[in-house]
Amino acid sequence: MTDVRAGVNALDDLLVPLLVERSGYMTQAAKVKNDENLVFDQDRIDAIIERVRPKAEREGGNADLIERIYRAMITCYIDYEHEELARMRAEGLEPRNTQGSAAS
Repeated sequence: MTDVRAGVNALDDLLVPLLVERSGYMTQAAKVKNDENLVFDQDRIDAIIERVRPKAEREGGNADLIERIYRAMITCYIDYEHEELARMRAEGLEPRNTQGSAAS
């Protein structure tokens, strides 16, 4: 069991920095979208799942398991993107519909 746990820990050491990097892209997406209604994108979710399932199979993995993991991860990142958008708004980011409009 020690070897199994060491292997899992070694993989976590690789995964955590990648997940942190992925969260940085969610922060960027929140800023670019700048609209709460654009954060959830079913077409994008479907595209991600359609992309990772065959990759999991090619790697010899269980596509159903990988899909479940990705769906859970996507849900977490959607929540995070909403949080990041709220944070940026609190720091002064103007909502998309008011950017560039002149005050009367």
